[in-house]
Amino acid sequence: MADLLGLLAYASLTAFFRLADDASLAVALSDKTALAEMAVAEFAHFQLLRARLEEMPANPTLAMQPFVGPVDEFHARTAPSDWLEGLVKAYVGDGIAADFYRAVAQVLEPKTRDLVLTVLADTGHSEFVIARVRAAIEADPRVAGRLALWARRLVGEALGQAQRVAAERESLAALVAGGDPSQLGNIGRMFAQLTDAHAARMAALGLAS
Repeated sequence: MADLLGLLAYASLTAFFRLADDASLAVALSDKTALAEMAVAEFAHFQLLRARLEEMPANPTLAMQPFVGPVDEFHARTAPSDWLEGLVKAYVGDGIAADFYRAVAQVLEPKTRDLVLTVLADTGHSEFVIARVRAAIEADPRVAGRLALWARRLVGEALGQAQRVAAERESLAALVAGGDPSQLGNIGRMFAQLTDAHAARMAALGLAS
């Protein structure tokens, strides 16, 4: 359980920094404000996760440390080249990750499961991204093809990274398998479900999956 909370805590902390950076790049003041509010929400999620780890008790820094490399590597390999790619990354990449965490959380004890589901609740980012991407496609339909290719790359990287993390951390693999290490076939079924959810997100953006 500490592994999952540590992974979520570092992911939330990283999301805070990314959203703050995105806010500084936004041109419209309304966009800056919206992204800043989302960044604040992500930091609040980090604080909740850190508090739960301390309550267990567990050292939050030690719990996060094993995931610094994988999370940072994913972001390094998927650095967006512009504002629109950054928005799609936040929606598609973070969406895949959130689906993964929700699936794992189902086998946790109620208090921790509720916390995980709380920190994964949409902070308004989905609606914000969908509106901006659809507006950009309407203004210039040519961007749709580029963003669709970018989203496909993102989902491939996100699924690959999630599989590596689950494989390298035995405790996470057991959670994914429903708490029973002998049922690791559940992992394949779960990733198939993640792919289906990705297709729905692409449709929401107005992009071909």
